Amino acid sequence: MTEDGHGIPYLREVVVFLAAAGVVVPVFHRLRISPVLGFLVVGLAIGPNGLGGLVGEVPWIRNLVITELEGVRQIAELGVVFLLFTIGLELSPRRLFSMRLAVFGLGGAAVAACAGVLGLAAWLLGHSVAAASVIGLALALSSTAIAMPLLAERRQQSGPLGRTAFAILLFQDLAVVPILILISVLGGTEPEQSVWAIFQSIGEAVLIIAAIGVLGRFALRPALRSAARVGPELFMAVVLLVVLGTAMATAAVGLSMALGAFLAGLLIAESEYRFEVEVDIEPFKGLFLGLFFIGVGMGVDGTTFVQMPLAILGGVLILFLAKALVIGLLVRAFGQPWPVALEVGLLLGQAGEFGLVAIGLAADARILPRAEAQMVLLVVGLSLMATPLVAIVGRRLASRLAGREALQRAAAAAVDAPAGAYVILAGFGRVGRTLAAAFDAEKIDYVALDLDPAVAEAARARGQRVHFGDAGRGEVLRHAGADNCQAIVVTLDDPRAAERAVRAARRRWPGLPVFARARDVAHAKRLMQLGATEVIPETLEPSLQLAGRVMARLGMREETVTERLAVLRDAWSGRLHE
Repeated sequence: MTEDGHGIPYLREVVVFLAAAGVVVPVFHRLRISPVLGFLVVGLAIGPNGLGGLVGEVPWIRNLVITELEGVRQIAELGVVFLLFTIGLELSPRRLFSMRLAVFGLGGAAVAACAGVLGLAAWLLGHSVAAASVIGLALALSSTAIAMPLLAERRQQSGPLGRTAFAILLFQDLAVVPILILISVLGGTEPEQSVWAIFQSIGEAVLIIAAIGVLGRFALRPALRSAARVGPELFMAVVLLVVLGTAMATAAVGLSMALGAFLAGLLIAESEYRFEVEVDIEPFKGLFLGLFFIGVGMGVDGTTFVQMPLAILGGVLILFLAKALVIGLLVRAFGQPWPVALEVGLLLGQAGEFGLVAIGLAADARILPRAEAQMVLLVVGLSLMATPLVAIVGRRLASRLAGREALQRAAAAAVDAPAGAYVILAGFGRVGRTLAAAFDAEKIDYVALDLDPAVAEAARARGQRVHFGDAGRGEVLRHAGADNCQAIVVTLDDPRAAERAVRAARRRWPGLPVFARARDVAHAKRLMQLGATEVIPETLEPSLQLAGRVMARLGMREETVTERLAVLRDAWSGRLHE
């Protein structure tokens, strides 16, 4: 039994979090404010430094607040894991290779320059060289968990802003292990052991990443294919196993769990299961990220802030200004326009969640005195809380700098959709393949969805853009590109699956043309009632073509045959609208 009288660890914390989420998300959505800011404020309010600190005086509020951070932080780390996994899904190994200059060039330069500037500032303020080095490196890293959701809310993660920010954040994640090793070295480890530890950690990291790549290449697709054939429950279980298993593997060699999850996302990104996996994992990512942000809010110690508010607020301001200036200038030097450079700089101006870990370890190793470490931790926490507001300021400043016309061009370029006509095929059976052949002949771009993993895999082996996914789920259609496509064509064999697909498409995209194949007139009527733009019974055209051939063979003129068939088509159409 736990101290709360039940046998489930952290149950009360989870219940409090779910209750907070049920209040925060709708209210902040209605106010058009980022839920990230809402979770941070809730964490500050219900945590041990807020109302949670009053439990001793007001015992009845115990079940309404969270008094211990440890459980929340352990669960909340999964939020960052699932976030990096979904980011990996949106990339691919080829696309990542094409970003190598941005990741290692811009990202490396940003980390080095920010660490140098912030470390120098800490040294000038009186810290030792060792302490200043740790402070500079810890504050140089930004928060993926806050920056990427803010970009996703505005659908900018695929544009120049999102790609540039992600390149810097990815290199920062790779820099975590060297920083941890440096802290252990400065904490008093023997030099020979330190050098050996560095080479050993690098070797273990290379081996585990290579092992993940090999296993993913040869074992991942068969596992997902087998699970998809059994049912959605087993498919979900296998996906969770892949995410958490790779995260544990990288954590075992000292890398971040988030990096392992990112590698897992990359492995699935080019498979036919990508869209279905994205939709299945989305709720887990959202819930755990919300818990992560609440944990960040709880970590802000109001007592220390009251004692020296000007110094701490000044530290937050200096942090944002220094990082925004350094990152902005580097982004501009790497070829991005000034509006993008300005917005990226402000978006990544905060210190990241790893800063909390690094400063805590430095305090444990006596590199930093406890009082000074608490002050730096407060600067980190407040910078995380300020980021949603700073991002809004950055967006407005970038808009003014770009000008209305240039901003519209940038927004159009940020849409990650194919050029020209773009159609979604719901179903890739006999009819779907025929339509795909016709689209290929006319060079009409399309993405197809099918619930048979064997069909999807065989089509992708032929070079066709076919994914495993349920077209009856609006989120799957959205990931397939329904926000930007010109039409959805439903060719599913199963009548109920076709009805679910039409219903999902019409509910989310009321103005989008939806064409559907029906089994018979009754089925066609149901599809029309659900909102299909046009429905063709599968027996209609073959029957009319056969009738036309017979009439022509019996000596009827071509014009007469065409006229008779048009009358019959109109009659069928009239029956559908009765």
